[in-house]
Amino acid sequence: MYPNQLVAQSTELDRADFYRKTYLHVALAVLAFIAVEAFLIQVIPQHFILGMVGQKYTWLLVLGIFWVASMLANRWSLSQNRSTQYMGLGFYVLIEAFIFLPMIYMAVVYAGTGVIFQAAMLTVALFAGLSGVAFSSKRDFSFLRSIIIVGGFVSIGLIVAGMIFGFNLGLWFSVGMVLLASASILYETSKLKEIYTTDQYVGASLQLFASVMLLFWYILRILMSRKN
Repeated sequence: MYPNQLVAQSTELDRADFYRKTYLHVALAVLAFIAVEAFLIQVIPQHFILGMVGQKYTWLLVLGIFWVASMLANRWSLSQNRSTQYMGLGFYVLIEAFIFLPMIYMAVVYAGTGVIFQAAMLTVALFAGLSGVAFSSKRDFSFLRSIIIVGGFVSIGLIVAGMIFGFNLGLWFSVGMVLLASASILYETSKLKEIYTTDQYVGASLQLFASVMLLFWYILRILMSRKN
């Protein structure tokens, strides 16, 4: 395997090795997220968890920190230094666990752990299906990039407006975000070989992990809304 070589220009063996390492790291990131989330639920007081979403400006601050930290983690994960790549992925797992903390806590308390398991299984099934489509289809999914960018900015604007003005975005917003996350998985998967070099599987796994967690977030929201 030659370093700094695009996956698309590598041999079939090197390409297969890149995909194997990428998806292995996605799985490890998910397992690390579960472990960290379980630990945080046990050690962080209830009033602090609820306080994260109790005040609209507090949650805006949390989201702002998450956005900045995500960009930093992404930059680290694409470094040519392997240790820095792992630091980026690990840091992103930590901030995802922190941002999910209120959602997971409320799901456990008000809906039960079963709804989390259902959301996880639906997320895995949808991720596997979308990945299969991206790998088996010869269609170019690059057109999704503009949709993802525009959809991302619109969704951020709606989320911020909803928190400031106090309106509920509702079920259809969550459905729309599931579609946006699905588009992101299709795009990221189809572009793996064209964006990354063969030694950047950690960075590739972070991008896929981020899309999976976005998908999981809104599937869980939809299932929780049905419990209310």
